[in-house]
Amino acid sequence: MTTKAVERGHAPVADDVRAAFAATLTELEIRGVIDYRSVREPAAAVEHEARAAGDEEAVQRAALLGADALLRAGRIGEGGRLAHQARAWAEAHDSPYVLARAHRELSMFYRLVGDISDALTHGVQCVANLTDDVPPAIRARHLMTLAVALDDGGSIEEGDRRSREALQIANEIGDHALTLLVLNNMTYSAYENGDETAARALAERMRLASGRARRPLSANELDTVARVEMMSGRYASVETALAGILDGSLPVNEGDAAAECMLTLAEARRLDGRFGDAQSAIDRAILECETNGLGRLRARARQEQAALHAAQGNFREAYEEHLLFHADSAALHSTQREARARALQAVFEANEARRASEHFREMAHRDALTGLHNRRYVNERLPAILAEAAARRTPISVAIADLDHFKRINDTLSHATGDTVLQHIAELLKEAADGPAIAARMGGEEFLLIFPGMDGAEARKRCELLRLRIRTHGWQPVTGALPVTTSIGVTTAVDGRATVSALLSQADRNLYVAKRGGRDRVVADPA
Repeated sequence: MTTKAVERGHAPVADDVRAAFAATLTELEIRGVIDYRSVREPAAAVEHEARAAGDEEAVQRAALLGADALLRAGRIGEGGRLAHQARAWAEAHDSPYVLARAHRELSMFYRLVGDISDALTHGVQCVANLTDDVPPAIRARHLMTLAVALDDGGSIEEGDRRSREALQIANEIGDHALTLLVLNNMTYSAYENGDETAARALAERMRLASGRARRPLSANELDTVARVEMMSGRYASVETALAGILDGSLPVNEGDAAAECMLTLAEARRLDGRFGDAQSAIDRAILECETNGLGRLRARARQEQAALHAAQGNFREAYEEHLLFHADSAALHSTQREARARALQAVFEANEARRASEHFREMAHRDALTGLHNRRYVNERLPAILAEAAARRTPISVAIADLDHFKRINDTLSHATGDTVLQHIAELLKEAADGPAIAARMGGEEFLLIFPGMDGAEARKRCELLRLRIRTHGWQPVTGALPVTTSIGVTTAVDGRATVSALLSQADRNLYVAKRGGRDRVVADPA
């Protein structure tokens, strides 16, 4: 979080003045999500004072706090524009901390406008640009942003790992409110991924953390708990969880929380056959949406209304409401695109977006830990490579490599050691994937090699060399006495005529044979 001694166009800012701004801003940056409304006014005051004093870094940090509040209040275009402007300033003035903060807000912005790829790009950058001296609570919040982006992008294991890193930090510094925030994100992710066992265990930890934080669960947190209860049809428990929102005894500080809770309640009541009560909850949700301009949730309310009509056998009304839902969704997407365009305009004017777009899009196709291509890249690129091979009647080989007994390294040594091993493996894979070949991390300890134009014999030879390189690599400083080996399954489409699923399935079957045969070996297609 270091800053320059003299800002351009201003006299030097006194160290004590700079330190005072920094301390105030850090306190505002680590306030809880439910307190976002309490941040805007003091942040605006700091921005004004810092501008007068010539502390431009403090100005940008304060502006980003304003951007965060705008995004959470649903004013997406304004918040995104401020975040883009701060990123442009940080890049021009070599300010890693402001750059990291700007990327965090941009990750949130792109998630809100439905651009999951760019949300992940900025999520990666919001962690990558943090320096070692940032407060742990800030690092944890950035890890949470990356975790959400990874989870949205389908990298569930990686998202969970980042969440657990954030949770460990929160526990180590004794920040119970932060612990609760992380647990809420993890619980909702488990709910979205259909993992009821994990969701229930995490919801219980949320309740315990609420007691340690000495504050009741917020509306958004209660909605998460209610969603978990609904997974197993415990509709009475949903009603109990949201009672404080329903009767107004629990203040709702989050902009969209009341509407979210009402929609959860409506769904639970519908599933429980309480149609009249479900309608009352939908009506309250719609009122909240229209009062607060919540377009996304207004569309969801129409969807729930259609489901309620259908549950009562009113299929004509259900169909009509479904049409309105699609109309609202289309309007929402148009609004999101406009918000995105308005936010990007500030960057286009400075020609920043054009310069950075290629780099950022590349980052979205890279695994954050190893730098290899990721599953998203494979899903987009492999079909095109196969189509080209089929058109030219040329071979294509793929290989799935899976590290042997990798869990033992994580459990015996540490996950940090496991990460180091994966990074070493990535370098060896890059050596094996020269020329047009592609190396990717598919998740966990599983990797994929794509060899366009390579026949089965050459692919097997290349993989055998890779296996030996991994086995004989200098692991002792990293893993001590524990060996690191890999099993590899190789398959080839002789004339390129294969589907992606068929090719990967055959490689996976060959990998299974390698594992069953004793591991640390390469198995290719039968001659």
